[in-house]
Amino acid sequence: MANIFLDNLVKRFGKQTAVKNLTLEVKDKEFVAILGPSGCGKTTTMNMISGLLKPDSGRVYFDGRDVTDVPPGKRGVGFVFQNYAVFTHMSVYDNIAFGLRIKKFPTEEIEREVRGVAELLKITHLLGVSASKLSINDMQKVALARSMVTKPKIFLLDEPLSNLDAALRNIMRAELKKIQQELGQTTIYVTHDQVEAMSLADRIAVMNFAVLQQYATPHEVYNKPVNLFVARFIGSPTINFFDALYESGRINMIDFKEGKIELSKRYRNQLNSLLKNNELVVGLRPEHLKVSGKKKNYNLKGQVVSFEPLGSKTIVYMHPDNNQGLIIKSAMESDFKPEIGDKLYLDFKESGLYVFDRKSTELVLKF
Repeated sequence: MANIFLDNLVKRFGKQTAVKNLTLEVKDKEFVAILGPSGCGKTTTMNMISGLLKPDSGRVYFDGRDVTDVPPGKRGVGFVFQNYAVFTHMSVYDNIAFGLRIKKFPTEEIEREVRGVAELLKITHLLGVSASKLSINDMQKVALARSMVTKPKIFLLDEPLSNLDAALRNIMRAELKKIQQELGQTTIYVTHDQVEAMSLADRIAVMNFAVLQQYATPHEVYNKPVNLFVARFIGSPTINFFDALYESGRINMIDFKEGKIELSKRYRNQLNSLLKNNELVVGLRPEHLKVSGKKKNYNLKGQVVSFEPLGSKTIVYMHPDNNQGLIIKSAMESDFKPEIGDKLYLDFKESGLYVFDRKSTELVLKF
């Protein structure tokens, strides 16, 4: 087993708090992504798990054992950094075998383990090649293999794909997930890339300003974000936000001249019971927001300022008719071709709405 429990971790650098009161559990064989913008505390958290940093307060537990004061080399952790640190003066075989030789494994066992992990990563044909001649993609595989061959219970991956181009990242994401499932190792993956987190992780820990914002499955953080930050950070194109007021069962959309959303009795009753004040932020994801030249359910109008044909879909960018400083995004079918300056009506299903409290920024209700 390799269960990880972080108990109220705090880490400061001078007057700056890098991680604040973080409590988190990673279950055995689970793939968890720590996601957030630069400076949010995700790499600091990873370093406290590995033992490279000691928390100022709080404890780190592996399988119920307190390892807070255990040095990195005795924690049974495999670490792959953003910079692969491959030994370029060695062959690929020698790079992978390095850790086993340090631990004085028998030659026959080293041979078996190196070839086994090379086969898993599909780099057997490179074993005799000098690491100095490898592509970035292959260097990344060698770094993974060198960590994997020692069979750590826990894998810690700190943005290992950030140096790859988009096509290679897509390939390596699929390979990483497959390898993790085959090996059954508990894995923590640090990234600022929400696509990596959403596609790889069983659960995502979203962090901002040293604080854990939400810890949930990819489906939950996308469909039921706990606050405005998580809703904005997860999703591409990003979610649309509109200022609004709630009055007598009606959402008045401040950003539109005549924007009013008459709620059904079901949602009206739910909002009445949950709202603490009437100042709202309404969220609508681009895929839930459709545009056309004809009015359908709502009198919400916008003007096209640009659009992006992306093959499978077209992203339409508009200004609301009452707020030229705000951009609305709509994900339309691939054959939708608006004209710049077109005035279009916005339409959506009531079930696509997110309602946030404007003061606390917390989610009140996902319809």
